[in-house]
Amino acid sequence: MRYRSAAVIAAVLAASVLGGGTALADTGKPGADGAGDSYYPQDGNGGYDVGDYNLKIGYEPATKQLTGLQTITGRTTQALSSFNLDLHGLTVDSVKVNGRKAAFTRTGDHELVITPARPLRNHERFTAEIAYHGVPQPIEDPALGENGWQYAKSGGAFVAGEPKSATTWYPVNDTPRDKATFHLAVTVPSEWGVISNGRERGHFADGPKTTYVWAEETPAVPYMTTVAIDRWEFERTKLSDGTPVVNAYAPGTPASTKQAEARLPEIIDFLASKFGRYPVDAAGGIFLTEPIGFSLETLSRPIYSGAAGNIPTIVHENAHQWWGDSVAVDKWKDVCLNECFASYAEWLWSEAKSGQDLKARYLNAVQKATDRFWAGKLYDMGPGNEFTYVYSKGPAALHALKNYIGAAPFDRILKTWPAIHRDGNASLPEFQKFAERVAHKNLQGFFDAWFYGNTKPAPEYLYPGDLKPAA
Repeated sequence: MRYRSAAVIAAVLAASVLGGGTALADTGKPGADGAGDSYYPQDGNGGYDVGDYNLKIGYEPATKQLTGLQTITGRTTQALSSFNLDLHGLTVDSVKVNGRKAAFTRTGDHELVITPARPLRNHERFTAEIAYHGVPQPIEDPALGENGWQYAKSGGAFVAGEPKSATTWYPVNDTPRDKATFHLAVTVPSEWGVISNGRERGHFADGPKTTYVWAEETPAVPYMTTVAIDRWEFERTKLSDGTPVVNAYAPGTPASTKQAEARLPEIIDFLASKFGRYPVDAAGGIFLTEPIGFSLETLSRPIYSGAAGNIPTIVHENAHQWWGDSVAVDKWKDVCLNECFASYAEWLWSEAKSGQDLKARYLNAVQKATDRFWAGKLYDMGPGNEFTYVYSKGPAALHALKNYIGAAPFDRILKTWPAIHRDGNASLPEFQKFAERVAHKNLQGFFDAWFYGNTKPAPEYLYPGDLKPAA
């Protein structure tokens, strides 16, 4: 018999009186139905962090019908009476939380509200299992066109989109701030092939169907996950350090695209020389023949528009593996940390491989710049404006920064920032503070002029260091 103090006995008796024989439990409260991003406040959810998505889907290209079983493993960050996931369209058939049937409702454009059989405690590990089905539909973006699950002319399908994508094909906490590992098993008719993120875990035939298994062990932001179904031509190699490379070419991919992708090991080695060790567990590319309006840095395996199988685009999307994927934005207003740096990687490549004079490139860019160019903000540019001047003004700003603080501290920043924030999130103001520490220099005026402002920088920031034009 274990001894109990009088105080403990009294507490138990009090609980019995108040609670009908059991201690009062924390019933929790609903998790937030958005992650609080100022641009997309309803995207993502609060009250929990996802650790892993384990997704099993079946897909019939002939009918476009998808059936899914999603198992989410996570941990609560508060006591939860209910919590939300994001899912665009599709029909939810059943939900279980910790193995027990849970109630669910749908609200708004994409909210799936789940009420467990019992409230979840703060810091509790939990699983949520969602069975669903339907014909996935893309999300229309006024600037980028269709995002998310899309259909190929071949009869296949693929997933690409930013900032929204994952919600079109699986239940998810759709915020960049909740990274998770991603495991996927896809069953399709055997004449079709499947490619996704990460490493291959095999494929298994069962009569007329085959299941393909992929595992992404590098924590991924949801929009960086993908799946693509087609009659692929697969190509498998390795990087010099043994990292597996898988390329998938859609039927009709031109030879020039394959020749460009053949330089991927060289490209990754070059980017590693600038940004540090390759931060992802696999590499490769998914090459469409559809001329969609963008290519995308899907984690470990970018997906390319049929109009963009070229060296600059391959450099850009693989630079994102450091800038945007391994280190993701804190909020969407920080998107320059993704796109400005990936665009500047194209400048660095052209200098190293083609001998381009970056001073001449910079001066040409800023001297031809219009008032509209200078008005394009690189930080907090507003929803819908994220993917504009980060590609043109962005790399010019970084080249000016290099000349303002000096090449040595700038190069040190490029290498150490991705290592410090690996598998995490960061903001542009945090980057400014880091750059100031490395450069031993107050950079507020420079960042106000180039990143936070919307007017032409003063000459001291526009023509720093060796960037002064000839008299």
